[in-house]
Amino acid sequence: MPNSNEKYPKTESLSSLLPMERRDLLKISGGSLMAIGLTSFLDISSAKAQDMSNGADNFYKSRKINIRKVVFLTQYKTKIAANLFTLSQIDLNKHHSAIIVGHPMGATKEQSANLYATKMAEQGFVALSFDLPFWGESEGQPRNAVEPELYAEAFSAAVDYLGIQSFVNRNAIGAIGICGSGSFVISAAKIDPRLKVIATISMYDMGGVARNGLRHSISEEQRKEIINKAALQRWNEAEGGKIEYTGGTDNQLTRNSSAIQREFYDFYRTPRGQYTPSKIAADLTTHPTLTSNVKFMNFYPLNDIEIISPRPLLFISGDKAHSKEFSEEAYQRAAEPKELFWVAGAGHVDLYDRVDLIPFDKLTDFFKQYLKA
Repeated sequence: MPNSNEKYPKTESLSSLLPMERRDLLKISGGSLMAIGLTSFLDISSAKAQDMSNGADNFYKSRKINIRKVVFLTQYKTKIAANLFTLSQIDLNKHHSAIIVGHPMGATKEQSANLYATKMAEQGFVALSFDLPFWGESEGQPRNAVEPELYAEAFSAAVDYLGIQSFVNRNAIGAIGICGSGSFVISAAKIDPRLKVIATISMYDMGGVARNGLRHSISEEQRKEIINKAALQRWNEAEGGKIEYTGGTDNQLTRNSSAIQREFYDFYRTPRGQYTPSKIAADLTTHPTLTSNVKFMNFYPLNDIEIISPRPLLFISGDKAHSKEFSEEAYQRAAEPKELFWVAGAGHVDLYDRVDLIPFDKLTDFFKQYLKA
C-alpha cells in the first residue's frame, strides 16, 4: 500500500483546495452526497472505455468468480435487485461465510459495491451487492427517493436472503457499507444482531451531514431554509407539478466547481465510474428528490452505536478524505471491539475503486478473524 499520494496527484490537488466555500457545503449537505441466471461475467459497465488511471478499476471482473443476478423482498414486500458473487469452484455442500456490500449514496451496485463484492468473493466469501430501494434496479417510486429506514431494512432483507441459501452459514454474515451505506448498515446492525461483523469505507453519516454540513458549517437558520424549500416543493408536486431533484454530483463542471464536486465528478461523470440504470435519465443519476432528501435530517445512525458491541466494527477512511470526520466520530462513539484504519494518501472517492489504495488485505483479515459461526 502506498504511504503517500505521489501516484495520485489529482487527489492531492483536491485536498489542497479545501475548505470549500459555504455555498458548496450547503449544496452537498442540503442534497445527498450521494431474470435469475448464472454467468462468469456480467456486462456491468455502461462505459465504452473505462478510465483506469491512477489505479482505478471500478468495473473489475474476475475469471475466478461467478455472478448471479438475484431479486429478494424486503419486509415490506418490495423487490431489491442484487448480484450474488461466488467462487467458480465453490463447494455448494458446505456452509460459507457471507458479506453484504452496500454502494455509496446516490450510486448503484455497479459503482464500487460490485468491485468490493468481487474482491471479497475471490477470498472465498459469498458476497452480495445490492441496489438500495428507489435506486438502480430495485423497486420504489419516485426514483431516487430518500428513505433511510428502508435503506437500513434492505441490509436486513439481504441477511434474510443469504441466510436461507443452503450454502451460506447464516451465523456468519457480515457487511461492508461504502460512503452513505456505512451509516445505513450501522443503522441496520443496531437492531439486527444477525449482522455479525461490520466494516465501513469512506463513511458518510448522512444524517449528520444533512443537519450540520461538513465540519458543522450549516447554521440552524440555513437548515430551516432547506426544510422550507422542500416543504414548498411538496405543495407543487401535490398539485401535479414535476418532481424536483437536488444535490448529488454536478452534471457539468465550471471554474467555480468545488474541490469535492470535482472529486465526485471524476468518478460519477467520467468513464471511470459512470453508470446509468435503465429506470432513470442519465442527468438524474446521483441526484435525490428534493422533497425526500430532508428525511436525512431525522436520521441519527450513530446514536446508540455502542449497542452493536460485542460485534466488531472496522472503520476505514483515507487520511486525506474530506469525510474523515464521520469515521472518527463513529469510532469514538462505538464500543469495543472496534478499529479505525487510515489509508495513507487516500481521499474519499479514492476508496471507491482505486485498487492499489483499497486495503483489501485488511478487510480480508478482519472478516476471516471475526466472521465465524
